[in-house]
Amino acid sequence: MADYDAIVVGAGLAGSTAAYCMAKAGLSVLLLERGDTAGVKNVTGGRLYGHSLEKVIPGFAQEAPVERKIVRERVSMMTEDSCFTADFHTPSRFDDASCASYTVLRAEFDAWLASKAEEAGCDLVSPAHADDLLRENGKIIGIKGGEDELTAEVVLLADGVNSLLGQKAGLKKELSPHHVAVGAKEILELPKGVINDRFGLNDGEGMANLFAGFPSAGMVGGGFLYTNKESLCLGLVITVADMSKSAVRLPDLLEKFREHPAVKPLVAGAKLVEYSAHLVPEGGLAMLPALSADNLLLLGDAAGLCMNLGYTVRGMDLAVASGHLAAQTVIEAKEKGDFSNNVLAGYKSRLEQSFVLKDMRTHKNAPHFIEHTPRMFSEYPALAADVFTQLFKVDGTPSRLMLKKALPLVSKVGFLNLIKDGLKGSRAL
Repeated sequence: MADYDAIVVGAGLAGSTAAYCMAKAGLSVLLLERGDTAGVKNVTGGRLYGHSLEKVIPGFAQEAPVERKIVRERVSMMTEDSCFTADFHTPSRFDDASCASYTVLRAEFDAWLASKAEEAGCDLVSPAHADDLLRENGKIIGIKGGEDELTAEVVLLADGVNSLLGQKAGLKKELSPHHVAVGAKEILELPKGVINDRFGLNDGEGMANLFAGFPSAGMVGGGFLYTNKESLCLGLVITVADMSKSAVRLPDLLEKFREHPAVKPLVAGAKLVEYSAHLVPEGGLAMLPALSADNLLLLGDAAGLCMNLGYTVRGMDLAVASGHLAAQTVIEAKEKGDFSNNVLAGYKSRLEQSFVLKDMRTHKNAPHFIEHTPRMFSEYPALAADVFTQLFKVDGTPSRLMLKKALPLVSKVGFLNLIKDGLKGSRAL
């Protein structure tokens, strides 16, 4: 007889959600986390779109350690000395919990979600290392960690983008540098009142700002700034493929980003309290591995479930949904007494029927478009700066119509390039 019905490796959002749902349904569940506590190794920016967790724990934001509800969206295009920003401020439109999103500090939020799994009856062990899968006659029957062996009817791998256990199981290939990015993040401490005044927010309200152009030095990637209760998250995400060819160090780029004339006033007086870096899945459907095998499932970042659309980045809501749907699949397998892939393959079917793979299919061309449109990270930010310089420049010379000011500048990029990229972008984003 197995030690547990299910062993979950990784107490991130996907793993803890799966553990919570299975334990709540009466299954015996072990949740393993390699960090000292759940979330301590997670680096996400981070913004949580709450709809998927709302389905699992209705009203979760009333008790969970969320930082601020996002009411202000900004997308910025930057050059070395300029910044053009689209700013959308709408406090009332996201009042409905089904479409609300929140800034979170993952060390606190993940610990809370893991504690909910414990309350539901799950056993949580941290720090705990799962070094390999335990097999008997070729069948996966549990995990090995050092000299310890634990058995289960099914193992759920939610161990992050670089899932070595997923590779050992043959579900995943080695990561491609074109499918992952490296992210670096600073947490900058600021008083709540200063954040409210500086970003035009009330208590509990938050802002998300994504940046393209200067922050990534023309490479595929961008910057982000999120407001927390009493801190800011400032960071960069750049593809490994581009960083590996660059002589520039990511920490140096982050420092330049922080010192940009449009960013420096936003972080003025802030105290650096944390710095971290991490790999991020960005390959979309192209990096989707096999999601199940006999007695085995792959969840969250380990399954490559993440979307970067330039104007928004999503991973946490997909992770929660994958944990929820994986748990439903395991509960069905328990009822049938069959943990073979014949039943566990229902996990992918559930993902296909949910927003997760529907959204990823809708935007399946986004990673290719973003990676193969370098003008987004160099020429277009410069074009925006040039156009708006001309629009707002008053120096006593005879004025011209707006179109006549813009056309010569657009021609530098090329009308054909603009049309081509616009059409490609409309089909991808």
